Amino acid sequence: MTTAADATRARIADTAEALFRSMGYQKTAVADIARELGMSPANIYRFFPSKSAINEAICARLLSNIATRVEEIAAGPGSAEARLRQLMQALLASCLDVFFTEKRMHDMVSAAMEEHWASITLFLDRLIAALRRCVADGMASGEFAPGDADQAAMILKLCTLAWYHPQLIEDCLNMPGERQDMAAGLEGALSLLIAGLKRGSR
Repeated sequence: MTTAADATRARIADTAEALFRSMGYQKTAVADIARELGMSPANIYRFFPSKSAINEAICARLLSNIATRVEEIAAGPGSAEARLRQLMQALLASCLDVFFTEKRMHDMVSAAMEEHWASITLFLDRLIAALRRCVADGMASGEFAPGDADQAAMILKLCTLAWYHPQLIEDCLNMPGERQDMAAGLEGALSLLIAGLKRGSR
């Protein structure tokens, strides 16, 4: 059941996110959030102990939406290979939409990754779990060679970093014509990785 405190916390988060999108997370002060809500800054601090806590809440909300989509694909129908490809392409598309349609949100997530915010750790844990599910399913069905699904998921996460890390994506997008090539490049990388999963360590 949603309490009055939960509702107020959600209102604060909604307002903070809107200001982050218009002003940037670094330029948005607690006083700005309070003014938009007709509250005092002291009242904001009753629900969030610091500005950093608000930053974390907004970043977690943003990344949770992406992680949920990835998890839905991992748990959905289709072969393990098809789900892996769909999962990673959906991840790339979500990152391009969220991080680069609105540059200010990109800046926040880039800082979160560089500074190792808790929301980033949670997101990566969910991504690894989704990858592991696809790999484990493929190993169980015989689609992939037997092996260590946990290790394979970690390797997939590391080898595809350039397609979901906001700073690395930005660097790629700064190269002429690279935006059109990113999805194709990801497909190529996945083909190599999936071939390895099918072959195994022999």
